[in-house]
Amino acid sequence: MPSTRLSSHLTHQGCVNGRLTTKKIKRGAHTNVPNLERDIRGWIATWNENPRPYVWLKTADQILDSLARYCERISNSAH
Repeated sequence: MPSTRLSSHLTHQGCVNGRLTTKKIKRGAHTNVPNLERDIRGWIATWNENPRPYVWLKTADQILDSLARYCERISNSAH
């Protein structure tokens, strides 16, 4: 395998592993704190291998408006 293909494959594999780790944490399937902590530390290690800046897709006003709608919805629920 040429070095550029190998490098591309490793980069892709790192991205896939990062997404899987993120999904694992978000799923909330942890039955105890040590397991959650282990997965968070694994996510951090994966992220640190290929750090990249977070890109905001919405403005602060859009985020705050969405949060306000959510708060209004849950405060008026019958739960």
